[in-house]
Amino acid sequence: MIDKKQLDSNNIPRHIAIIMDGNGRWAKKKGLFRAAGHEKGTKAVREVVEGSAEIGIKHLTLYAFSTENWNRPKLEVDTLMKLLVSSLKKEIKTLQENNIQLNAIGNLQNLPKKARVELMEVIEKTKSNDHMVLTLALSYGSREELIKTIEEISIKVKNGVISPHLINEAVINEHLYTKNLPDVDLLIRTSGEQRISNFLLWQIAYAELYFTEILWPDFRRTDLFEAILNYQKRERRFGKTSEQLS
Repeated sequence: MIDKKQLDSNNIPRHIAIIMDGNGRWAKKKGLFRAAGHEKGTKAVREVVEGSAEIGIKHLTLYAFSTENWNRPKLEVDTLMKLLVSSLKKEIKTLQENNIQLNAIGNLQNLPKKARVELMEVIEKTKSNDHMVLTLALSYGSREELIKTIEEISIKVKNGVISPHLINEAVINEHLYTKNLPDVDLLIRTSGEQRISNFLLWQIAYAELYFTEILWPDFRRTDLFEAILNYQKRERRFGKTSEQLS
């Protein structure tokens, strides 16, 4: 079991993103309804959020609900939305006590009104917190985000606001949902699946990828620390050679 004391405090990822996968399989293995897996998964969220704040991570982004998830059975979608509302109400105390600011990215207009109102209230109440930013990706899809970005930039080019030859990474970043977030340093996916699933495709260009067999409801802060320890053993070259870095 990894202890936080084993981590190099000078090499903590600035931004960690997590694909929280395996709630349904966790429930199925125990003979329970999928909703039970989602409910148990909220405890893993609390563990990871508190653990991240504890070791000084500045940005944590959780893939909570994708654009594709709207295609799931209506009962499951309704359950997830109700769980979102109840979780936000329960966790506001945890966010305030840990000085955590809540943020959200995605096509939030697609959320049910009750969920959207509760989300915005918590975002407003925590906007002054500055220890860590917790971002929930809700009704989020990276391809949709990139299409939106291209459309917005195209309109500005057409209207003479932006010159085509001046479009660069900074311009694109400014039009993404994540414009106020740094690039991802470490992407974690639970449940043994090894794919990105349309999550932060632009933002993870140089991220380290970490896959674990642990199903999300069983993921704890010690598992987070193990992922970070693995990250700290890697050499991040960003296109350079090892000799150039040394």
